[in-house]
Amino acid sequence: MAPIVIVGSGLAGHTVARELRRLDAETPLVVVTRDDGAVYSKPMLSNALAGNRSAASLASADAAGAAAQLNATVLAHREVASIDTGAHAVAFTDGERLEYSQLVLALGADPIRVPLGGDAADAVMQVNDLADYARFREAIEHATHVTILGAGLIGCEFANDLLTSGRKVDLLDPAPWPLGRLVPERVGRDYANRLAAAGVAMRLGASATTIERRDGGLRVRLADGGTIDTDAVLSAIGLRPRTQLAQAAGLAVNRGIVVDRNLRTSAPDVYALGDCAEVEGHVLPFVMPLMNAARALAKTLAGEPAEVRYPAMPVVVKTPAAPLTVAPPAAGAGGGWRYDEGTDGSLEATFVDAQGNLLGFALLGGAPATRQLLTRRLPAVLG
Repeated sequence: MAPIVIVGSGLAGHTVARELRRLDAETPLVVVTRDDGAVYSKPMLSNALAGNRSAASLASADAAGAAAQLNATVLAHREVASIDTGAHAVAFTDGERLEYSQLVLALGADPIRVPLGGDAADAVMQVNDLADYARFREAIEHATHVTILGAGLIGCEFANDLLTSGRKVDLLDPAPWPLGRLVPERVGRDYANRLAAAGVAMRLGASATTIERRDGGLRVRLADGGTIDTDAVLSAIGLRPRTQLAQAAGLAVNRGIVVDRNLRTSAPDVYALGDCAEVEGHVLPFVMPLMNAARALAKTLAGEPAEVRYPAMPVVVKTPAAPLTVAPPAAGAGGGWRYDEGTDGSLEATFVDAQGNLLGFALLGGAPATRQLLTRRLPAVLG
C-alpha cells in the first residue's frame, strides 16, 4: 500500500501528521523535508533571543525522534523536484521516485527579497526556519546594533526581541507606520511611538538601497541619502507562499496553492495547508488557521471528509513593549474605524459596519478580558 506522503516538516506538516496519528495509527506515513526534520514551532523564532534560546533548545525532537513519535518515515535533507499527479508519485532531485496514496503539500513560504546593492548585500540575513535562526544567532553573537528591514509582524517582533536582549535596534520601513497591512493609521502610529519609547529607533518612510562593509561592520545607505552604521542587517520584508512545485505539476495556483474547504487541490488526492495554501481566497500565515486546517485535514486523510472552519482568530503580536492584538476586517468590508482610549493607556480600535456589527479590531494594550469580549463579537472567517 502506498503511503500518505507529507512534503514539509514545519509546523503545518508536523501538526497534520500528529493529528492524523491520533485518528489512524497504522497507515504508512512518510514525511519528506529538505531541512533536517527537527520538530520546532516557527513562531518561536521571533522571540527566542530575549530568553537566550539556542536553535538546539527550540527543537523538541530531531528527525529520528519525530519518526518515532509519529510512527512514520522521515526523509530529511530530501527535496521533491516534481509531482506526477497522474501516477500518484513524487520525484526527488536525485531522480528517485516515491508513490503516494494521498499527498499533502505543507511547503510553507519563502522570504521576500528586496534588491540591494553594495559589497555586503549578501550579508543581509533572513530568518525563516530553525537553520536560519542558528546562523542568525551565531552572526549576532557579538553584535551590539542590528538594523531590521521591514516593520511588519516579524520585523516588529524581532525588533522587540533584539531590544530586550540588550542590543540597539533600527527598524526601517518605507510605509508611514508599522504593521500597515494589519492596523489603521492611528493605531500604527501609536504602536510606533510605544516601540520608540522602549528604545527602538523607528525609521518610517525610509528604505535601504545598498549595504556596504565598513570598519568591521556594515553601512546601510538609505534612499534619502542617509546612512546607518550597524553590526548586522536582518531582512523581514514579508513572505510569499511556495507555489512553484504545485504550479509545475499543473495544480491551480493564485496567491497560494488553491484549495477548497476540504483543503483539496485541483488534483485528486493532493491537499495543501499552511502558509503555502489559499483556502477559498484566504492566505493566512498564522498559527490558528494552520491548527484548524491540520485538524480538519487529518480527518479527511483518515477517511472522514471534514471541511476546515476558521472562527474569529485575532493575532497576538509578540511585542511586550507595545502589547497588540489585531483582527483586521476582511478585504473590501464596508464600514469604518472607531477609537476609544482607555484610562489604562490602552487604545481600542473597532471596525464596524453601518448596522453596528463588529468586523475587526485592533487593541493596543488593554486587558485580556477586553480582547476576549471583542473576539466573541467577531464573525467567523470561514463558518
